[in-house]
Amino acid sequence: MASIFSKIIEGQIPSYKIAETEDFLAFLDVFPLMEGHTLVVPKKEIDNILELSPALYTSLFSFTQKIGKAIEAAIPCKKVGIAVVGLEVPHAHIHLVPINSADDLNFTRPKLSFSKEKFTSIQEAIVSKLS
Repeated sequence: MASIFSKIIEGQIPSYKIAETEDFLAFLDVFPLMEGHTLVVPKKEIDNILELSPALYTSLFSFTQKIGKAIEAAIPCKKVGIAVVGLEVPHAHIHLVPINSADDLNFTRPKLSFSKEKFTSIQEAIVSKLS
């Protein structure tokens, strides 16, 4: 059964896309911890990030760095935190979360809720900072 991320990659579920390459997709988390919380996924459906080939793993982090720098430029924060949890969805993914304290990466916190217009505004802000 295809993961929810595979369905997003295939366009079966809409998303707030930040960037896409042949191998990866970055999109806003619709259940964010913080404004600008973005997910970066390989298009190849693999559950455990450590099972990616060395080349794909390295490329994933290179793509993630580009997205993280755009988030940092677009969203006021001290840093962009990076987390690989991998328990919520059986598809390798990286969380990029604008943070001002370590607690901002606490995944047990209540998730934020935004209007479609707010998500679109966040999306546009981050996309505008991609170089």
